[in-house]
Amino acid sequence: MQVDALAMVLRPRSMVEATDLGVRMVQTHAGQLWRTVWPVYALVVVLAAACIDLGTWVPSLVLFWLKPWLDHSLLFVLSRAAFGQSTSFADLLRARRAVWLRGLLSALTVQRLSPWRAYTLPVAQLEGQSTWARSVRRAIILQGQRTHAALMQFAFAQVEFSFGLGFWALLVWLAPPGQREGALEWLVRDRDSILLFFPYALTVLLVEPYFVAAGFAMYLNRRVQLEAWDLEQEFRHVFG
Repeated sequence: MQVDALAMVLRPRSMVEATDLGVRMVQTHAGQLWRTVWPVYALVVVLAAACIDLGTWVPSLVLFWLKPWLDHSLLFVLSRAAFGQSTSFADLLRARRAVWLRGLLSALTVQRLSPWRAYTLPVAQLEGQSTWARSVRRAIILQGQRTHAALMQFAFAQVEFSFGLGFWALLVWLAPPGQREGALEWLVRDRDSILLFFPYALTVLLVEPYFVAAGFAMYLNRRVQLEAWDLEQEFRHVFG
């Protein structure tokens, strides 16, 4: 990774501050981020919704389990944005093997319930190492940072839960006075069960980019701590 090509000023940060940097990255690049990734997101949502006949809860479970596939596309856009490169869906298609296939099996199986998956995702996707080297590298990146990474993931899980609950509450609150219980009953009827899935799908669309960006920013901050990227960047700027 060419440190001098990064389009951001590096300096040692606390992991909480690095999380905030990730949020700022999404705010800065929101247009190209959602414009590039929405076809992938739409495909995941359609696949999940198609499973509705298997049970009311199945689409939400499928979407939850396939989020790492969406995360790979989000990280692709964010990593290019960190180097000042804009990204389109055509760029994503050209890089589809590296983005959609590299490390995906592990991400959907042994790493799926990892409490720090957003933080270690860049190791698997961006560093391009072998399986053994990747495991060693992940351990180095996690050293002393497991608590911060897990707390970040827990915080975003609470945000996701709150958003989903809020959408449900909004639907009930908008019901005419005296009909709120009837509105809730209507939502959970079997024939309308697909409505249970859409609030969660919308929540993932809103929250997941920030979650991935926060993990990526924490990863960059860890590289600064381990490899003094801030000093290397400063020297390259000074001495050209």
